[in-house]
Amino acid sequence: MNQNQLTPDSGTQKGSGEPMRERAVFASGCFWGTQHMLDKTEGVVGTRVGYTGGHLDDPTYEQVCGGDTGHVEAVEVVYDPEVVDYDTLARSFFETHDPTQEGGQGPDIGEQYRSMVFFTNEEQRETAERLIGALREKGLDVVTEVRPAQRFWPAEEYHQHYYDSTGKQPYCHAYRKLF
Repeated sequence: MNQNQLTPDSGTQKGSGEPMRERAVFASGCFWGTQHMLDKTEGVVGTRVGYTGGHLDDPTYEQVCGGDTGHVEAVEVVYDPEVVDYDTLARSFFETHDPTQEGGQGPDIGEQYRSMVFFTNEEQRETAERLIGALREKGLDVVTEVRPAQRFWPAEEYHQHYYDSTGKQPYCHAYRKLF
């Protein structure tokens, strides 16, 4: 198993001897590239791609690509807050896609490719909004939506860690310094 793969119980604290884990959910276009970039972050314990934000239970890739489920392609990140903080993850999210592109990312167009942050607590919401404000102060017209986390539906297995399994490289995600 890839060191950054999640199991169904990843991110839970099982006992007092277990390390604390926190969860973040980001959507920035094709989930393959988002996952690939976030997996490189020290302190990320695991990631998995999937769908969230919509109204259909247990959606398939084909249904989400149809554009009428309300879901976006997203990445669930479990991380060790002793090693990496949410601010660092959120900055990486913003710096590895174009948060000003409305209705998609790069050549991937459609509501399922929107830029979104799904916060799991108020601190995450405040961090995301603060970073968006900082980018807007720099003159960027950020369209990233910030919403409460909803149920995360894992994508089909062949989507998990796609770039690791195929040896290909992301086509619409690359790092650029914004902060």
